[in-house]
Amino acid sequence: MTIVTEASPALDEAIAEVEEQMSVLFSRARLIWKEAAQQVHPDLQPAAYKLLSTIVRHGSANAHVLAEMFEMDKSVVSRQVRMLEELGLVETRADERDGRVRVLVATPVAEERVREVRDRNQQRLRSVLLDRPEAELRGFAQLLRSIAEA
Repeated sequence: MTIVTEASPALDEAIAEVEEQMSVLFSRARLIWKEAAQQVHPDLQPAAYKLLSTIVRHGSANAHVLAEMFEMDKSVVSRQVRMLEELGLVETRADERDGRVRVLVATPVAEERVREVRDRNQQRLRSVLLDRPEAELRGFAQLLRSIAEA
């Protein structure tokens, strides 16, 4: 990875603007996760929603893998999973490949509610991006991927 130490003032300003807009975007994302959690269940926390939506997307997940994926303490994940179970949104089952391993599976109610939330969020995003050229959107996605991997 090459680190650029000198840049023009205009480039520095543009990078600062990107950083500022990313901060705004992250704040908005936190609000959307909070709203999404409330739409799934009034007592659901945003962190639990992130775990639940990942379980729904993957079909099942191991709590340890979720902790690593989100860089969360295992005790935090454990508390959130317990809450998800108490709310009837996930069940713990034996892994089909290795019965000694426990996996989390979303209940049908959770799957339906998460999909409804995702559909609304995707429609909101679609309405903002619909008029953009496909190449621009793919370039934007690649830029986001590069930032996320930095």
